[in-house]
Amino acid sequence: MTDQARGAEPAIEPKPTSASRTTLSHIMTHNDTNLLGTVHGGVIMKLVDDAAGAVAGRHSGGPAVTASMDEMVFLEPVRVGDLVHVKAQVNWTGRTSMEVGVRVVAERWNESDPAQQVGSAYLVFAAVDADGRPRRVPPVRPETERDERRYQEAQIRRTHRLSRRRAIRELREKRAADGIED
Repeated sequence: MTDQARGAEPAIEPKPTSASRTTLSHIMTHNDTNLLGTVHGGVIMKLVDDAAGAVAGRHSGGPAVTASMDEMVFLEPVRVGDLVHVKAQVNWTGRTSMEVGVRVVAERWNESDPAQQVGSAYLVFAAVDADGRPRRVPPVRPETERDERRYQEAQIRRTHRLSRRRAIRELREKRAADGIED
């Protein structure tokens, strides 16, 4: 009896990390600044989400929605006139979800100095069908040692996310059982 005859889902062919990797570039203007005169973190976060969403959609072959953002780190300020490059790739996949790693680098638009890393983030996306229900995604196939390291680190982050979620749920249930309202 085949897996399909037993009701098991057919295997999906893995996709290499390079199949959906992308870079989104944007020059920062005065419209992007905060009260300190540097680029607002929210502007960078939107670029990160846009690039990660494109990668998740490419990898999954259809719509994908942001489920969570982990560890958005700002390493250096971004200034007006910086050309920002947001580089994203799928690091890990589950059944219907994907972790996308994002690296943000900036360079002066009119200088030849090398780009400097200014931020990084990890986002989890869920692939959805036309009705918004989760749908399966292809496994990711790491291609390099760096991809393999990212895959392993993503599994650690996933374990921590699930453990944190479980611990918070248990605490809330205990508080509710003790009659403590939040």
